[in-house]
Amino acid sequence: MASYIENKVGISECFLSDILAGHLKENLRALIHNNLLVAAGTGNADKLIHNDKVRSDAIYWLDKKHNNPYENEFFVQIESFIAYLNSSCYAGITGYEFHYSLYESGSFYKNHLNQFQDNSSRQFSMISYLNSNWTERDGGELLVHQAGYDQKISPTQGKTIFFKSNELEHEVLVTQERRMSVTGWLKWD
Repeated sequence: MASYIENKVGISECFLSDILAGHLKENLRALIHNNLLVAAGTGNADKLIHNDKVRSDAIYWLDKKHNNPYENEFFVQIESFIAYLNSSCYAGITGYEFHYSLYESGSFYKNHLNQFQDNSSRQFSMISYLNSNWTERDGGELLVHQAGYDQKISPTQGKTIFFKSNELEHEVLVTQERRMSVTGWLKWD
């Protein structure tokens, strides 16, 4: 993710293999079919707010307790990435949390930072996309606001985005197609 050094947004076009991305997408589709996703909110714990004028996606938290082989494979890859960050950059990451994220057609997430006002444990944000055959007319891009310019990133399958949670405001533009990802944070616990 050399692009992280250049412009504070790391982009790996193939962080997830097509096979793993496909399995995670099937997991998410099964969760959708079984109505297990919940409306996403903003804030944490007692300060959680649901406002579909700000955010209109649905989520489902990944957990090792699910004992899902593909989620566990994803966790192994994340743990390897954390070990690399800690050994090469002295990042001090000690934990992580991830959820599936589903944006149905017409969904969006307005401009925001990925860190709570009363808890700075989220150090890095990561988004791994599960959308094959995505085109520009499908919308749903991640728009990252940088000093002096905006960076628009398409949510194509296998691509993973990585950035500091407290530095870059960003938003998910309105999607015209079902948009799926695994989204989460590398943390200081």
